[in-house]
Amino acid sequence: MNQLKRLMASVLIVSTTLMGVPLTAQASMVSTSEAMSTQASDANRDKVTAFLAREDVRTELQAQGVSSASAIDRVKAMSDAEVSQLASRVDQAPAGGILGLIFTVFIVLLVTDILGLTKVFPFTRSVR
Repeated sequence: MNQLKRLMASVLIVSTTLMGVPLTAQASMVSTSEAMSTQASDANRDKVTAFLAREDVRTELQAQGVSSASAIDRVKAMSDAEVSQLASRVDQAPAGGILGLIFTVFIVLLVTDILGLTKVFPFTRSVR
């Protein structure tokens, strides 16, 4: 019991002493182009997510064996460049011809499954 009291006293002394140590923080200027690129990437991500939430796209994804929730999760995990490329494909897709874009999403999900980054398809085997 005496050892426990000594241990607790030692821990309290050290923690009380360290409370007075100032913590450092770093801040830097954010350029306008960096701020705008962040807004653009968020807009692209929202555009692709809204596209994947459409009823016709969800039915086509499920026909390919992909749930729309896992596709949206994968879009959230994509880099800004990948999302920008996919958003430009959404803009270029004709109103009724979404098959090419869905095929692109399918290929992206398939490649990430093979690389071991996701586990969407049960028929893939990771290279890891």
